[in-house]
Amino acid sequence: MKTLKVLEGPTAVGKTALAIEWALADRTEIVSADSRQFYRELDIGVARPSPEELAAVPHHFIACKSIEEYYSVSRYEQEALALLEELFKKHDVVILAGGSGLYVNALCHGIDDLPDPAPELREALKKQLAEEGIESLQQELKRLDPAFYEQVDLCNSVRLRRALEVCITTGKPFSSLRTGPRKQRPFRIERYALNRPKEELYERINRRVDLMMEAGLLDEARALWPQAHLNALQTVGYRELF
Repeated sequence: MKTLKVLEGPTAVGKTALAIEWALADRTEIVSADSRQFYRELDIGVARPSPEELAAVPHHFIACKSIEEYYSVSRYEQEALALLEELFKKHDVVILAGGSGLYVNALCHGIDDLPDPAPELREALKKQLAEEGIESLQQELKRLDPAFYEQVDLCNSVRLRRALEVCITTGKPFSSLRTGPRKQRPFRIERYALNRPKEELYERINRRVDLMMEAGLLDEARALWPQAHLNALQTVGYRELF
């Protein structure tokens, strides 16, 4: 049976190097599930694999979208499944390099079929965030869906807005709609978690930040500042510099 090997782990733990090592050993290709690395305009701040790493093994879902484009996890699920169908015609094994748990789970098990909001609602919530701050979104979510409020990363404005979009569009708590059964995939899934001792991981993260700044992260952030309101830039690495 065809096999999807999933490599997960925290930032800076070493997933990129190990995924390439696996792909070379299996003579296969890598599919990225790091939603921050999908975007062409984002490079240093998302730790995109180097040109040498990208040349070593075929990579997919790296620098393939524009930050101007709204790209949802449901679209990723559809497009990644279609890609895997093609890759499994050539390979018995494909590597999925994780970075975003939501996207890994969507590809492995599917996601609930949730409605897309009206563009007016999406813009209204963006405006609310810009004018009233993330605390206003937190309090509105606490009122509309206290259960999800207790689960979500309250500093992630994208997740907060998405939950509010669904709550307002459906009139139901977001958490009540996230109960669908796991979808069966026509391939075997093997999930591996890579980790390191906390002190070592923190040292690697700090070193990565230093290297990013040396490579020009501040200049990259300045160039992206006019688009700082876009979903793709509501992420660690850029948000702190805006």
